[in-house]
Amino acid sequence: MPSARARHILVKTEDACTALKTEIEGGADFAAVAKQHSQCPSGQQGGDLGEFGPGQMVPEFDQVVFNEDVGKVHGPIKTQFGFHLVEITSRT
Repeated sequence: MPSARARHILVKTEDACTALKTEIEGGADFAAVAKQHSQCPSGQQGGDLGEFGPGQMVPEFDQVVFNEDVGKVHGPIKTQFGFHLVEITSRT
């Protein structure tokens, strides 16, 4: 069964999410941005979600984490919780 490790940043608006993505792409540290801005408790761990398999996260997350490029920041991704930036750190 496939598994992945990812970190994310959760914010309320798409505009805020896009602005944070621009910061990170400009060289800001993902973990530092997560600690400062993420509304998810994982933000205090730099957004780290640990390792998980398909179906353990919301479908919008799974679609990205198990199909997109590892090591890139993806998003904004809209879920019932808000807007996310997701960085896939590994996948097997």
